[in-house]
Amino acid sequence: MKGLAQKRVLVTGAASGIGRATAERLAAEGAALALLDRDEALLRQVTAALEEKGARCCGLAIDVSGADTMLAAIDEAAALLDGLQGVVTSAGIFDPGDLRPLDQVEPESFERVLAVNLTGTFLAVKYALPHLLKHGGAVVTVASTAGLRGHGFGAGDTASKGGVVALTRLIAFQYGERGVRANCICPGFTDTPMTGGVHRDPDFNRRLTRAIPLRRVAEPQEIASVACHLLSDDASYVNGQIIAVDGGATVI
Repeated sequence: MKGLAQKRVLVTGAASGIGRATAERLAAEGAALALLDRDEALLRQVTAALEEKGARCCGLAIDVSGADTMLAAIDEAAALLDGLQGVVTSAGIFDPGDLRPLDQVEPESFERVLAVNLTGTFLAVKYALPHLLKHGGAVVTVASTAGLRGHGFGAGDTASKGGVVALTRLIAFQYGERGVRANCICPGFTDTPMTGGVHRDPDFNRRLTRAIPLRRVAEPQEIASVACHLLSDDASYVNGQIIAVDGGATVI
């Protein structure tokens, strides 16, 4: 992809799932990477594996919901990479308590999901912006199709992902004229550790894929390829867009 070689990119949630796939694809394209994740052991493994393949990268273990620690981590990442030109916010959680009907969801569960999914996205972009504004660059947020139409479950997940969608539009509007683009990816059901492999149950898989025109779930690499495109110079005129990567599920 045009312009990704040597581009300096920060990726949150980089130790697994979509974040890891994005880091691996960016490394293959020649980008320099700052990888953030709260799973320190797994983050070390991912960072070491990428370095063995010749990637320039650093790993910083952090919970994205903490303002002071995020500010320090992003400033450190920018110093290590000599600046930032891209951010991918793929850190996210799904709380089991969020699966209940709304009147049964505990406030603590709801707030825990928002703290990582929405506040974590806000903090990552807020503290990366001073660095992006120096060089120009792109923000790619990762929400969910839940943020487009809801799924009938997950009050915290739906609210947080809808918030990420709206926040991305605001970023695109406020900072586009200053050389920073922002776009949002809304994945459908994707085979990641967070989904726990439930789609491998034949009955569940049939019910799930019946609502997906491509009749299968996504692989993390398929989401990562869209994220990398949006970071690249090939997407230099794409700004403020909300892109469903869901096999066509939202057209039904």
